[in-house]
Amino acid sequence: MNTAWMNIAAGTGAGAAGLIVAGVVIAAVLVGAFWLGVRVMRRESPAPTPEQQPRPPEGGPVREVRESREPHEVPQSERRLTPHEMPAHGNAGTRTGAPKERPRWDEGSSGSFGSGGAGGR
Repeated sequence: MNTAWMNIAAGTGAGAAGLIVAGVVIAAVLVGAFWLGVRVMRRESPAPTPEQQPRPPEGGPVREVRESREPHEVPQSERRLTPHEMPAHGNAGTRTGAPKERPRWDEGSSGSFGSGGAGGR
């Protein structure tokens, strides 16, 4: 019976030594990662000072512009045009169109389908 306990004790000592070695390796990796992070942060440019921060325009903040936009018409041709044959190589812009009444949120409505509000009236 005495030898059985010695075998268990010997196995436990080896397991404990393995756990201690694993703990030391993990701690070394964490310290190395911290050290590497400090080195990387030192190489980065410093944070901007309050004087370097962006400022709003002199006229105040920019407001929303509501306008209807319409695409430029595609030139009519007897054959199909490829993008490089179109004006601006197929990247035609838009132009201001006639104002249109857009649907807006209705006061007293939930604004969402099926939300249980009084939207149907």
